[in-house]
Amino acid sequence: MLLDLTGKKILVTGIANNRSIAWGIAQQLRAAGAELGITYLPDEKGRFETKVRELTAPLEPSLFLPLNVQDPVQMETVFAEIKQKWGVLDGLVHCLAFAGKEELIGDYSATSSEGFARALEISAYSLAPLCRHAKPLFSEKAGVVTLTYLGAERAIPNYNVMGVAKAALEASVRYLSAELGPDKQVRVNAISAGPIRTLASSAIGGILDMIHNVEEKAPLRRTVTQTEVGNTAAFLLSDLSSGISGQTIYVDAGYCINGM
Repeated sequence: MLLDLTGKKILVTGIANNRSIAWGIAQQLRAAGAELGITYLPDEKGRFETKVRELTAPLEPSLFLPLNVQDPVQMETVFAEIKQKWGVLDGLVHCLAFAGKEELIGDYSATSSEGFARALEISAYSLAPLCRHAKPLFSEKAGVVTLTYLGAERAIPNYNVMGVAKAALEASVRYLSAELGPDKQVRVNAISAGPIRTLASSAIGGILDMIHNVEEKAPLRRTVTQTEVGNTAAFLLSDLSSGISGQTIYVDAGYCINGM
């Protein structure tokens, strides 16, 4: 059986630019035949909308919608549009994470309560309400994929509150898998990607050192690409992964197996 997503309707969140992991995922999903819905983070000047619209135009998304996951009304509107336009949802890709730059350098104990709450709300909690709204729209054997990182289980310098948020996200994957699986065989999984130079990762102090360390020590002696993460996401959203749920799949050139 070859990987084929023809006719599958999949919502992709979190595309910011052509370095985004979400962009790599969207490209591979489209290449496999999926029909895409794309969301963008709205801002007052419309800069993100213009940038993401131009970038994703070759993918011919049938839905292009604003989504700030801190705005419950906006989230409801997105899924109302999906219901009206598509009627069903075959896949949901959650590529949303944020922490203030000041939270991603120095001591974890210096994290402010406001910074902690914001990071957890956007990076971890947001998956739950997205799934809650998507639940009545999910088709049989639909899939949910989110992005995590090794910092969820190991102390990574400067990753700080984002590591805590990713740990919460991975726990959410397990609980949502248990919730969504029985009725329609909906699967929920996470991809733990190796460090990649993106707009989001640039906020992490020492990100280039992290990448160079992976290149020196990973079994494959390199880091991974957005396309490789996209390939894994396409697999997890296809029928080829019908027996996989509640898992964290590592796409990091094997780095996670190292003891030191």
